[in-house]
Amino acid sequence: MAPTKLLITVSWVLQTIVALILFQTLFFKFTGAEESRYIFRTLGMEPWGRLGSGVAELVAVILLLYPKTVPIGAIVALGVISGAIVSHLTKLGIVVQDDGGLLFILACVVFVGSAAILVIRRGQLPIIGKRPVAVG
Repeated sequence: MAPTKLLITVSWVLQTIVALILFQTLFFKFTGAEESRYIFRTLGMEPWGRLGSGVAELVAVILLLYPKTVPIGAIVALGVISGAIVSHLTKLGIVVQDDGGLLFILACVVFVGSAAILVIRRGQLPIIGKRPVAVG
């Protein structure tokens, strides 16, 4: 069953929010901003982890904004942001360099938004979203 017009609208609002959050972090990752370098040094992944995650986030943004690839973008965003959340919970802490937990909160918003997009758009997933044809 295809999502309703309301669900598609909700999906686009969520896609925009998730894409904007991911997009705004790209400047910091690609320019090597001190906070970004600190995070990836702490994780033992500077600079390749910072740049690699930036590329993955850029791919997610593009996929989230192109209608035919939205669910794949949501999967990519979920993967990238899951790594960020695990890093916060295991090595970085919720608060990073006195940010008041803002990066962690934004990561949670991206996670929940991406998961909701995936649920709304699950019918568009290759193979998984296709209904099996009854035989016999």
